[in-house]
Amino acid sequence: MPADKHARPTADSGPPDGGPPDQENRTPPVRRGGLATLAANPRLPIWERRFAIALVAAIAVTLVFGWRIGVTVAVLVAISDTIYRSHSTARTRPTRNPAQRKTERNLEKLVTAGYVALNERAIPGSEAIIDHLVVGPTGVYAIDSERWDKRLPVRVIGGKQLFLGPFSQKERLDEARWEAARASELIDQTLGRRVDVRPSLAVWGPKIPWTILTVRNVDVFSAKRLRKYLRRSIKHGRGSPLDSKEIEKIYAAAARVLPARY
Repeated sequence: MPADKHARPTADSGPPDGGPPDQENRTPPVRRGGLATLAANPRLPIWERRFAIALVAAIAVTLVFGWRIGVTVAVLVAISDTIYRSHSTARTRPTRNPAQRKTERNLEKLVTAGYVALNERAIPGSEAIIDHLVVGPTGVYAIDSERWDKRLPVRVIGGKQLFLGPFSQKERLDEARWEAARASELIDQTLGRRVDVRPSLAVWGPKIPWTILTVRNVDVFSAKRLRKYLRRSIKHGRGSPLDSKEIEKIYAAAARVLPARY
């Protein structure tokens, strides 16, 4: 898809697997999702194309010269395609997740309501990316846009285990929580005061059977309810009210400490 986030303890942020209390504060994997989200990987078509080319070359050469030479040719073809694509794409921006673009467009509609966003911001010293760092009247949010398979059900077990079909999203929750905590630390250091950043997952694709649900201290909701999520945060104790001057200061600090991905 980092260093320890030093997450602040909450009522629903206990150890994920019965381990020591600080287990969740360890570096989560940068990989975002598992087999359930593999199909959403923008590089998957490239790998499929490369495999197909190498396979065709291997079969053709094997029929004439034998399998040893066929395998060698397949490897050379795959290497050549990798080098070619690396040169041809070096000057282009990486493919963006369509879910990120959709959420970004929805956030643009909230500017008149006082919300501003920094999209696709990198966390220094790691490979982690915050899709949307949002600052507004109801607080500060690290929102990650998720595009999940709409055919799979989304469910929560015991209030602390989030699943997409049979696939646990524990790692995704850990990562979202770490990103928000690290962003909070960096902004704190710049402003010299505490700024809470709320972690959340905005999910596109499957039906979410709740309005907003907090799972292991991460707010999970349908991305279609983004406006409702941001505006109801104060009422439900998920954010701190900010005036226009505070919003401007936090936004400027976040822009300095969280560099653009590109």
